[in-house]
Amino acid sequence: VYESAHLQESGLALSVFEKAVTGFINLKVAGKLSPNSSILTIIDYTRSSSKKRMWIIDVISDELLLNTWVAHGQGSGEDMADRFSNKLDSHKSSLGFYLTDDVYYGKNGLSLRLDGLDVGFNENARARAIVLHGADYVSQGAIEHLGYLGRSFGCPAVSPDVAERVIN
Repeated sequence: VYESAHLQESGLALSVFEKAVTGFINLKVAGKLSPNSSILTIIDYTRSSSKKRMWIIDVISDELLLNTWVAHGQGSGEDMADRFSNKLDSHKSSLGFYLTDDVYYGKNGLSLRLDGLDVGFNENARARAIVLHGADYVSQGAIEHLGYLGRSFGCPAVSPDVAERVIN
């Protein structure tokens, strides 16, 4: 998948991809994903927010569906996310594996609820209202103005231009 989808060329480190695929397989084996699940989304917070650091991959068809920018929480740092939390009101991003749940329309427009699966890292995602949503501060213009993307309250926010595609 890594080679066929040209993930190295898009900036995704092999070590990050291997960890993500291992988790994906473990979730399938544990019955937490449907047998037909083939979409894996990876966010690499070790990369600068001015770099495209979200990859959406179809692991069955070996295809990179989208590589885009994603914001991190304002409590996690400016350009680089280097502080993470699972606590309410921390405004920090949380690490770990998530399952997507329902799509809804909220204060940030079209949004996707996320359920954290890793105790001690992200199991409070639902209580913290950590969702994937679009945000105007995720854009080339924000990078040019600030030197990095704007930041969320802990949510992985994407450009409004790709939000519907990412959520769907």
